[in-house]
Amino acid sequence: MSTQTKDTRSHILSVGRSLTARQGYSGVGLNELLKAAGVPKGSFYHYFASKEAYGCALLDDFVSQYHASLGETLLDSKLDARARLLRYFEGWLQKQTGPNLQDRCLVVKLSAEVADLSPDMSKILQRGVTDIITSLTETIEEGINEGSIAPIKDIQSVAQSIYHQWLGASLIAGLTQDSTPLDAALRSTDIAIPPP
Repeated sequence: MSTQTKDTRSHILSVGRSLTARQGYSGVGLNELLKAAGVPKGSFYHYFASKEAYGCALLDDFVSQYHASLGETLLDSKLDARARLLRYFEGWLQKQTGPNLQDRCLVVKLSAEVADLSPDMSKILQRGVTDIITSLTETIEEGINEGSIAPIKDIQSVAQSIYHQWLGASLIAGLTQDSTPLDAALRSTDIAIPPP
């Protein structure tokens, strides 16, 4: 893939992510996407075999970027594991309530919609969710081993529960346009990963 082709493809995905964050996947028409990206309609299929292939690429790109940013937060050697976990969720709260819709989690935005549309897109989102829960589990384990988190009996269940709570809180916060559910999730997370 040439640099120009890669740049154009990345540009389409970036514009698409911004539109999707505002309107959902089904709410973004192909003509609207191409007009916003400044790409001729005929060239779309040079980069993507179909709208579903584009949707899969959009989610793959999001999951990859999210995993990289997750690593940056959870692997920050300047902080202990408990502090890194809390910082990750504080960042989630800020992004979900901030003015930039593109910063918001596409897992939250698209989970229900994509489950009905495309098994392939659903698999990509599920892989992303599994990776996040694995990273959270590993960070909790690290915190227990280093002594920044008190012993927890079932670490993976705690990680899953925390993540699922944040997904639900994000949905309710989006419906109500109020950060209260996310604030409550942060307090609950602080309790779920107690210091020794």
